[in-house]
Amino acid sequence: MKKSLLLASLIAAVALAACGKKEEAAVEAASAASEVASEVAPAVEAASEVASAASEGASAAVEAASEVASAASN
Repeated sequence: MKKSLLLASLIAAVALAACGKKEEAAVEAASAASEVASEVAPAVEAASEVASAASEGASAAVEAASEVASAASN
């Protein structure tokens, strides 16, 4: 009886210890993800600005091509 109670207590202690480690790992992973996101944010903002500039350039090119085609047809 005492051995089975000791074994059950040991298993419960191991299970609780394992749960605590998972929780700490999750907190550490969330912290690392937050750091990465803060480091990546400026690059994402710069890429957004480049995409916006490219879109404006493409619109200007379409307008210029339209004007050339219109002038050529006259």
